[in-house]
Amino acid sequence: MDRLKNKVAVVTGASKGIGAGIAKGLAAEGAAVVVNYASSKEGAEKVVAEIKAQGGKAIAVQGDMAKAPDVERLFAETRKAFGRVDVLVNNAGVYEFAPISDVTEEQFHRMFDTNVLGPILAAREVAKYLGEGGSVINIGSVAASRTPPASAVYSGTKAALDAVTRALAQDFGPKKIRVNSINPGPVDTEGVRSAGIVGTDFEKGLVAQTPLGRIGQPEDIAPIAVFLASDESGWLTGETLLASGGLR
Repeated sequence: MDRLKNKVAVVTGASKGIGAGIAKGLAAEGAAVVVNYASSKEGAEKVVAEIKAQGGKAIAVQGDMAKAPDVERLFAETRKAFGRVDVLVNNAGVYEFAPISDVTEEQFHRMFDTNVLGPILAAREVAKYLGEGGSVINIGSVAASRTPPASAVYSGTKAALDAVTRALAQDFGPKKIRVNSINPGPVDTEGVRSAGIVGTDFEKGLVAQTPLGRIGQPEDIAPIAVFLASDESGWLTGETLLASGGLR
């Protein structure tokens, strides 16, 4: 499997969940992968170990993607280790649901800083490294358009990221660099489980509205990221791909 042979990919927020699944999926197709993490060093090192056990190349690099110095260091460490960058997956994100009466400025800034500012800072920095054929993949959410109750801030961040994706596609297009977004529906991750969603009536309601009859798994998202990272998607940019089992 060498669809990404000789490519170097940076995956932010890759110590668990969707990010970890994407990191392992890219590595399985031949990419050298930088597993970024904010706080879970143990999780990131586990992902790196799993990639290496399968014969792949990977390193873990700590960094808060909402802080410019950390973003700059992430890409500097990537170039030091692998000499180049070909793919950026902006996966790092946070979510918190609350009725509008309970929303605080702190919650707003935390989510917008990580979910919107972070991808913008990463795109600004990776522009120094990407060449023709490079790919930026933003991980959005079906919440950008479905907008469930108590998600005014979170849905706002993901709707903003959709707009950022389209705008960056315009900015990067003249350099022949593509920018696309994957917008998953509910995915069975550590974060979703810790939030107490799995096995609840809320999950059952979502499944009932999903034509394919289940919530997603990280393994459902990774192959889409591989496609967008590869030359097979060379004629796609500015696109938002819903990966939700049909939930809309």
